[in-house]
Amino acid sequence: MNEACGVVGVAFPTSGAALSIYHSLYSLQHRGQESAGISIAHEGNTRSIKGMGIVPWVFKGNDLLAVPGSVGIGHVRYSTAGGSELENAQPLTINFSGGTIAIAHNGNLVNSEELRLDLEQRGHIFLSDSDTEVIAHLLVKDLMRNNLVEAMRRLMRRIVGSYSFVMLLNDILVAVRDPLGFKPLCLGKIESEGEQGYVVASESVAIDVHDGEFVRDIAPGEVLVITRDRMESHQIYKQKNTAHCVFEYVYFARPDSVIDGRLVYDVRLKIGERLASEHPVDADMISPVPDSGITSAIGYSKKSGTEYIEALMKNRYVGRTFIMPSDTVRKRAVQLKLNAIKQNIKDRRVVLVDDSVVRGNTSRRIVDRVREAGAAEVHVRIGSPPIVSPCYLGIDMPTREELIASQKSVSEIEAAIRAETLGYLSIDGLVESIGIPANDLCLGCLTGVYPVEIPGEKCVLRQLRLEEFDCGDSGEVSSF
Repeated sequence: MNEACGVVGVAFPTSGAALSIYHSLYSLQHRGQESAGISIAHEGNTRSIKGMGIVPWVFKGNDLLAVPGSVGIGHVRYSTAGGSELENAQPLTINFSGGTIAIAHNGNLVNSEELRLDLEQRGHIFLSDSDTEVIAHLLVKDLMRNNLVEAMRRLMRRIVGSYSFVMLLNDILVAVRDPLGFKPLCLGKIESEGEQGYVVASESVAIDVHDGEFVRDIAPGEVLVITRDRMESHQIYKQKNTAHCVFEYVYFARPDSVIDGRLVYDVRLKIGERLASEHPVDADMISPVPDSGITSAIGYSKKSGTEYIEALMKNRYVGRTFIMPSDTVRKRAVQLKLNAIKQNIKDRRVVLVDDSVVRGNTSRRIVDRVREAGAAEVHVRIGSPPIVSPCYLGIDMPTREELIASQKSVSEIEAAIRAETLGYLSIDGLVESIGIPANDLCLGCLTGVYPVEIPGEKCVLRQLRLEEFDCGDSGEVSSF
């Protein structure tokens, strides 16, 4: 399971965008390590710098001090649609008769192939296989006939799926969140060299890195248009229910981020406490699988009264194992990544707390390492319900055949990972821990029921057609 991409956009009255974006991208590095990119608008030109790898590999902070421009966007990526190749690195830039647009996108369109085929039949040529380029072509087509807000309205009625994106239209910064709010996007105010500016980003930590002020989450269906001297908010579409991704709270987001009004740390603490209530066990120690299980393990320890002790130490210079290309490489990566602390484990009954079980292979190896280090018993507690279905909305998740929970019962998974006991958080427990009603969350990977229409899948809350949308445009204007 791969994590979500990260996007950021910055606008200052006069200068300083490039370095600010660099620092924001650094804080969002956990959302993608395949590629990184920055696009800056300056004096009628848009300059892009991007490459494969993590942020410090692609950019040199001091070099960005010399990049002029007051408005820009940035992106860290992993591939949900489109391969891990340089041509798919973002921001994606297109020149057209009205100037230049650059787009950085987090999410996944479920009707991307249908839209691409239609555009190709109309003579459009694509240079990448990412769905972001589909968005760009559709938008350019509408911008040639309509103003920006109307072009966005037309775009949002055609694309189906998850999308939070930032865009440069010449020197205008635009931020967009889909009508169901799958992926997070927030607004903040920051200051650089005495200038006050705006930042929009996937997570609030990209604002915190500047000692900025978190203003609010961008609403589902909202479009922000930010220039050097003002900000306009347009509520293009509004639906009765949202579909926020539950795995932002379980795993993707940093624990110090605020996502749709919830501090992720608090949610994970509650997940651990609820796990302890739902699946108690007589044990000597509670240990996280670092780093994703840390906060939930603290909650489990607090609720159960069992001591929190680390059984595993993480090598932070090894990438995430689910990104690895084969099971053999993943096995070696686990050995390099996690080292058992034998003195903490020997002859103890250990509870390992993790965020999820996907294929089950990594979980089995972790259990084996703890047992080989001398544990008397190994119990596993998971801070999410079983993942039974693929995600089509921005998580690069395996097929049903590869998802262990879609093929085996909990007792069978328990045996497969060689744990004494295995306990998953219930769906009700997850929903209550997040504090958002189930009807406003996307639970598709946990239930097989999706909030948008996906060919071959069930759905109960489909993305509405144009005539069914609750449309409006507040046109609220704020000034720097």
